Amino acid sequence: MLRREDGTSPLIPRPFSLYRQEPGVLEFIIKLMGPGTRALGALRPGEPVRLIGPLGNGWPTLSGGGPPWVMLAGGIGSAPYFLAIEQALAGMDGAPAAAPAELALVFGAATRGLLYDIDRLSALGIPVFPATDDGSTGFHGNALDCLRDLWERGVLPREVRLLACGPEPMLEAVEALAEERGLACWLSLETLMGCGVGICNGCPVDTRPDGAFDGWPNAKCCVEGPVFSTADVRLRPESAAVNQLGGCAG
Repeated sequence: MLRREDGTSPLIPRPFSLYRQEPGVLEFIIKLMGPGTRALGALRPGEPVRLIGPLGNGWPTLSGGGPPWVMLAGGIGSAPYFLAIEQALAGMDGAPAAAPAELALVFGAATRGLLYDIDRLSALGIPVFPATDDGSTGFHGNALDCLRDLWERGVLPREVRLLACGPEPMLEAVEALAEERGLACWLSLETLMGCGVGICNGCPVDTRPDGAFDGWPNAKCCVEGPVFSTADVRLRPESAAVNQLGGCAG
């Protein structure tokens, strides 16, 4: 959770994924949208920032072995993947390291200029598949259509483990796709948060009655999430179909 300390930011901080980490340095990607992010974007070197974290729960351990991990990013939804890829390739918490071929990133955006830092992500050595709505680079279409194309061409196996971060319509479509194909899937939600520590109850997510939350009707995105398995939460009505949720920018 980040905000400025000089009174120019809204009082409520904004939640961000940690993008990269080096000794003594934390790096974030911030898309300038409203007053909170624009205030952060106007910071100059040396000006103080309030940071609360680390908070919540992240991706499952991306270990080697088993079906490949396919990461779906929609625009700024690429932010939580750099560290995840680095850690997967290095092996974390005693888990076997993943080989580059066991990971793939499908990165979608409206146009080429919104594929944030794609060259640095590609330099990590895993397969990266860009997709743009306007066809300016990579696959012409959204991230989910790109994934389907990779399946149809045999570039990726049919059995994969999905991770997704991006706009809510994209996440709803990924949820539907995972359910349709019986795939393990985790979503990093972009629910707006107030406190970030579970006090304000401002970021509830609907749960599945047969999931891990033992019958509780909702979970707090800031504490139990922001990453959830689709076996435990539901973003869309049960009657929604995959083709009703297509067309997201991804």
